[in-house]
Amino acid sequence: MTFPGGAHVSRKVFIHHGCPLILRFILTVICLSAMGFACPKSCHCSERNGLTVVQCSSRNLEEIPSNLPHDTVLLLLSSNHITKIPNQAFKNLPWLQELDLSRNAIETVDAGAFQGVTESLRVLDLSHNHMQSVPKEAFARLHAKISLSNNPWHCECTLQEVLRELRLDPETVNEVSCHTSVQEEYAGKPVIQVLDSGINFCNFHHKTTDVAMFVTMFGWFTMVIAYVIYYVRHNQEDARRHLEYLKSLPSSSQISKDFDTISTVL
Repeated sequence: MTFPGGAHVSRKVFIHHGCPLILRFILTVICLSAMGFACPKSCHCSERNGLTVVQCSSRNLEEIPSNLPHDTVLLLLSSNHITKIPNQAFKNLPWLQELDLSRNAIETVDAGAFQGVTESLRVLDLSHNHMQSVPKEAFARLHAKISLSNNPWHCECTLQEVLRELRLDPETVNEVSCHTSVQEEYAGKPVIQVLDSGINFCNFHHKTTDVAMFVTMFGWFTMVIAYVIYYVRHNQEDARRHLEYLKSLPSSSQISKDFDTISTVL
């Protein structure tokens, strides 16, 4: 084989050196394709209008699968036994648009649970779980429509701040209720209804903190006063005993009279 400039390379040498490169390229393409289309054993993967759909609902899963297809767009994980969404659970799914985690047993959502999908995610369903609270950072920068209905929420300042930043599903927003509350009279009522009435759980939190500080300071003040009273009484008792002791001692005039009497007798 002759190249421009007169360089000559035999066909055998080209095949010997060129084939490994071609084989590597083919193997790389195959590996990447396998990674893109790999499907967890407990799930069913398919294409819908050219989009990858991963169906993992009702599979008795206790955690979110880690080997999901890289190009997953729709991920269905409802009706399982998942209890936690860990940090970066979906970091390898940059195209994920819809995520259904409803009807699980989720109690904990880590602060970085949705890192990696904040821009792509459009629908997030966390309804019918066991969540009482979530960190403010968990839903930061999410633009998805979120369903949080039918969870045993504890209504307090953090939850109020979380809901303020979310785009809640309008069809289920009235089903996001206070299971418990820092103010007991709001238990059982829709959170949005309570907040729309002008209630501010954060103000109540600050008032509670102020009361706690006042009680603590009053307790310390009482202890100081009690110590001062004890100290004064204790010293008064010591002073009284010392005074009685001094009174029991013979006076100097009495000693002088006794001395004169003795001198006269002698």
